[in-house]
Amino acid sequence: MLKILGRSNSANVQKALWACEEMGVAFEREDYGGAFGKTKDADYVALNPNSVVPTIIDDGFVLWESNACVRYLANKHGKGGLAPTDPKEYADADRWMDWQQTTVLPVMTPIFWGLVRTPTADRDLDAIEIARQKGVEVYGILNDRLTGRDFIVGDRLTMADIPVAIQCYRWLTLVENRPPMPALEAWFERCRVTKGFKKWIDLPLT
Repeated sequence: MLKILGRSNSANVQKALWACEEMGVAFEREDYGGAFGKTKDADYVALNPNSVVPTIIDDGFVLWESNACVRYLANKHGKGGLAPTDPKEYADADRWMDWQQTTVLPVMTPIFWGLVRTPTADRDLDAIEIARQKGVEVYGILNDRLTGRDFIVGDRLTMADIPVAIQCYRWLTLVENRPPMPALEAWFERCRVTKGFKKWIDLPLT
């Protein structure tokens, strides 16, 4: 059976959990990282030399990097669903997954860590504000993309939506001073009602 190593409140682990839930893939999950530690243990480092989560183990095949895990699982279990079969659509989905890592995550890291993981007295409010301003620009790109679309790649949920929507949940939850983005907000609500989002993502941020 597929094993997912990583705590369930990690955004990166949640990507694999959501994907599996949508596709009906059975798995076992073990807590690693954060308060659970163990990512520096020799046995874990042998699996994932980066000492971060998630790591997945599928019939002896070990894989890390969260978006790579989603791509692998979608290609194995969700061809024509989460993983588009058309090469151009697949590349499009792949691009937006990379965009989450290269463009969205640098904006969201100071916001999430500053407002959720840092005591109020220790928060760098200037850094949070700079990230908020940049976030308005970044999520504006997504809003433009979603105008006239139900999901990032057309009319159905794909692997592209999963990593982006997880970060968008944090943006919409934590940032009050933001302009309305109707297309983004409508897309997010479509993601929010999926079974995977409801079970693994729509939880208090910790």
